[in-house]
Amino acid sequence: MPPDVELAEAAIVEHYPRLVRLAYLVLPPSLGRNRRVLTAHSLAQRALPRGRRGAGAQAAAAAVQGGVPGQRGTPGADSGYAYVRLRVLRAALEAGIPLTFRALPRRAQLPPLLPQVWGLRLFPRSGGAEELALDQWLATLDGPGRAACVLRALERLPEPEVLRVLTEAGVANPAAAVAESGDPANDALFASPEFDPCALQARPTDLLRRRRFARASLAAAAALAVCGALLALPGGGWGADGAAAPPYALNAAAQQALDPGKLVRVAPTAWRTSSRTGFSTWPARGDRTDDAELLRRALAVWARPGSAVVASATPGTPPGPPMGPPQLLFAGTVDQAVVVLLYDGLRVVRYAEPRTGTSVAALDFARTDAASAESATALVLSRVDGNVRYLTAPWVTGVGLRDLLKPGEAPAALKPGRDGVTPPVASPAPTGNCTGWNALALTGAGATRLVTDLGELTPARLTSGAPGAERDVAEAAELGDWSRIACLLPSVRSHGVRSVNAWTYAKQPLPEGDGTATWLCTRAETWAGAQDRVQAQFLAPGAPLAAQAAKAEGSPACGAREPRVLAGVLWKSKAGQWYVLAAGSAQFASLSVSGGGVNGSANGNRLAVKAPAGAQVELAGRLTDGTRAGVLR
Repeated sequence: MPPDVELAEAAIVEHYPRLVRLAYLVLPPSLGRNRRVLTAHSLAQRALPRGRRGAGAQAAAAAVQGGVPGQRGTPGADSGYAYVRLRVLRAALEAGIPLTFRALPRRAQLPPLLPQVWGLRLFPRSGGAEELALDQWLATLDGPGRAACVLRALERLPEPEVLRVLTEAGVANPAAAVAESGDPANDALFASPEFDPCALQARPTDLLRRRRFARASLAAAAALAVCGALLALPGGGWGADGAAAPPYALNAAAQQALDPGKLVRVAPTAWRTSSRTGFSTWPARGDRTDDAELLRRALAVWARPGSAVVASATPGTPPGPPMGPPQLLFAGTVDQAVVVLLYDGLRVVRYAEPRTGTSVAALDFARTDAASAESATALVLSRVDGNVRYLTAPWVTGVGLRDLLKPGEAPAALKPGRDGVTPPVASPAPTGNCTGWNALALTGAGATRLVTDLGELTPARLTSGAPGAERDVAEAAELGDWSRIACLLPSVRSHGVRSVNAWTYAKQPLPEGDGTATWLCTRAETWAGAQDRVQAQFLAPGAPLAAQAAKAEGSPACGAREPRVLAGVLWKSKAGQWYVLAAGSAQFASLSVSGGGVNGSANGNRLAVKAPAGAQVELAGRLTDGTRAGVLR
């Protein structure tokens, strides 16, 4: 019997990446990676059963808002996950059945109606040689064989349970499917980004065919517009656009924005006397600032990027043309490319072309409005072979390279060139083992600030301290905290992050005399001011790295507007006893936990209650003013 529709919906929302990965791996590779990605998302979304609201609403809410310890566990049947997983698996197997004229096609065999992506081909990030070999081997299996692999490797089901699920999914010979499912030694590779259809790369579709289609559509639309205008104006008067010029008319302001002679160039010493210090006070630097042809190409590509341009924009950044003549920040040769940096008051735009030939070009947009001396310290000029070069602000007088995972070591001094371009330094890549995390220590304007590359034009500033009282990382204790949480920074990579603040909001003595744990909260604030990412981390004594206890997106918690946070974990003592540990910031007067065979409360902002292994609980707290508050989510 299917579960309540709200319970099924909660299971899909909570475990959506897991369901989409399952569908992607079971779908036949012959579909192509782009169609497999879209079909996998479609099958996961269509797994919602038909029905109306029922008594399972409270259970669904509990599944989504359950206690922190349960969010890491394997989803159980009572959560509705087993049911929606079966629906996704059955549909993925049906999608692999070849179409014939003897039977009507099933819905899963047809291209998905939703989601649809126009003008782009989407596919997961490429993995290494082992992932490629595994993908090629999976292509030799039939649908049931791939399903058996996924249920064993990704879902961690024992063989009897795999046989049962395959039988329920309609597989005629489950035993044969299990027999061909391969060596379990490679099961860990199924969790690789190579098979993650939720972390995608994008490439354009057939550009020439698209251009021909667009031209034909434009001609037809123009003809219809002329006919409509004639019909709308039988006796004279204005149309819907009033006195506006036709869409194809040239605009004087737009033409000035494309004139390299109109570019704004700031004096080299303007930052010393300006009332506001930011990108608007950067002078034009580089060995090609007088190359009018280069600057004209950069402005033209910004206004009208063609098919040979690879464009990108950080979240919340509009990629349109400039509203007026922008400011020139840099134009020069960097490694094997020629780079131009422009600024229009809202965005920094990076144009890059090869030193020899102009067949391809890159155009990157990053939002930088309201930048100040603290956040306008550097820009990324180039990334080549895992190395990155920065252009530092004119007020930066010293540059050092610091490994965040080695807080006791002094920064290695770097010597920028005359134009403020740093030597190439290794970028902290988000793949592989986290054995080091580089950050720049930039000295200038009376302070030393730490910034790190998160895959965008603007490096993110790293700070420490309570919300509203953030400060630059300088003290040994603050560097020690960052050494334990730096490896969690890839989770906020390429999200338009302006700064990341780390706040030690509680210290908790552990039960049975096992030492003192540290609770930290990190908040990654974006340039757009929306969808900030918040994480609560738990650091056990002796642990080299912090563990993520809770996370949220778009939450005001751990910020100046709501300077509080509450999170909990399931922790095992050295003697083998499990506990629910929780800690809140100083605003919490009491904490309570219930569910999963656990019931307890404590005065103050810390709680430790014995619990069975794998307990799923609900945690809540009460503030000093009597208001009830929940955990970070």
